[in-house]
Amino acid sequence: MKLSTIFSALAILLTNVMCIVVTFNCTALHYNPLNSAPWDVGLIYIIPFAPAIIACAVVAHIARKRGR
Repeated sequence: MKLSTIFSALAILLTNVMCIVVTFNCTALHYNPLNSAPWDVGLIYIIPFAPAIIACAVVAHIARKRGR
């Protein structure tokens, strides 16, 4: 299996996991009993995922260029 394919799949997997984590935590952050926290508070949970997704995308791009 190619290295670029592995890191592309890992970036896609991390993106999907990030969406699940942000959505779950955004609905779990209750500052009022009737509704959830605003989305900008929930977007704080993107911070740990963003560098990993960017790094996987860069490694996949470099591996694809060197593989040609």
